[in-house]
Amino acid sequence: MNAVSSIDIKSLALKTIQQEADAINALRSMIDDQFEKAVQAIQHTKGRLVISGIGKSAIIAQKIVATLNSTGTPAIFLHAADAIHGDLGMVQQQDVVMVISKSGESPEIKVLIPLIRNFGNTIIGMVGNMHSFLAKNSNIVLNTTVSQEACPNNLAPTSSTTAQLVMGDAMAVVLMELKGFGSDDFARFHPGGTLGKKLYLRVADLYTQNEKPAVLANATLKEVIVEISRKRLGVTAVTNDQQQLLGIITDGDLRRMLEKSVTLDSVTASEIMTVHPKTIAPDALAIEALDLLRQYDITQLVVSSENQYLGIIHLHDLVREGLI
Repeated sequence: MNAVSSIDIKSLALKTIQQEADAINALRSMIDDQFEKAVQAIQHTKGRLVISGIGKSAIIAQKIVATLNSTGTPAIFLHAADAIHGDLGMVQQQDVVMVISKSGESPEIKVLIPLIRNFGNTIIGMVGNMHSFLAKNSNIVLNTTVSQEACPNNLAPTSSTTAQLVMGDAMAVVLMELKGFGSDDFARFHPGGTLGKKLYLRVADLYTQNEKPAVLANATLKEVIVEISRKRLGVTAVTNDQQQLLGIITDGDLRRMLEKSVTLDSVTASEIMTVHPKTIAPDALAIEALDLLRQYDITQLVVSSENQYLGIIHLHDLVREGLI
């Protein structure tokens, strides 16, 4: 095996990326009336979109299925080989079937397509050979032809699978827009993980788990220190008797106060506190709280509603939930 210099490695990688980028760019001319018909067929079906393929195209089919399901278009994956060995029963009468293949001539596909045609389902062929069996026997044809693979031998599916993937993404995004699929819908379909939390987790879900440090405006320095220490949030709110927010005192405020020449025995909370602290409403998204913390380079926010003090949300709460 010939040694390859670091310069050759980089140039080969860049060449691969460029070739695949060219393949994607060529798809612009393939977004035609057939693409529009495919989207409309999927949009208006009363069934699901069944996507099939074999080899690397089957892997792309699975990814497109996952994207469609997560964006509001019901889809299932059917491996072409399994389909002709018993799994064809997955296809229901009202389903639309999309078959993905570069060559459009795979033996399994040549067996599968006539069977689906006999069922009467609409067939969408996503194919890289417009003269193939798949192209000629599909009701709708999506052209994903590439001039060559990024593979040096023009054999391994590289540019072709990238083109298939991007065509699938284009379909999914268009269908999202047609369905009016928004961030609230996305949150319902992605309740787990960081992505879901960014879309549905609210400040009220977090701050209520914390202590609620608070002192009155006339509290002594000792009372302030004890409250901050006891509640372990590095801060205490300063309120009046009606729990209305007057200000906050942080660890940093205490340190700055101690650097000054003051008579500690007479210091009260109202003299130390920061008025007009940064606040957030309980119904705000937790990710909005994170944005404020980053913007102002602070670690806590006061949660309040109509100037009524409710509690504290801390940076640690957001770390714990995996938002950082």
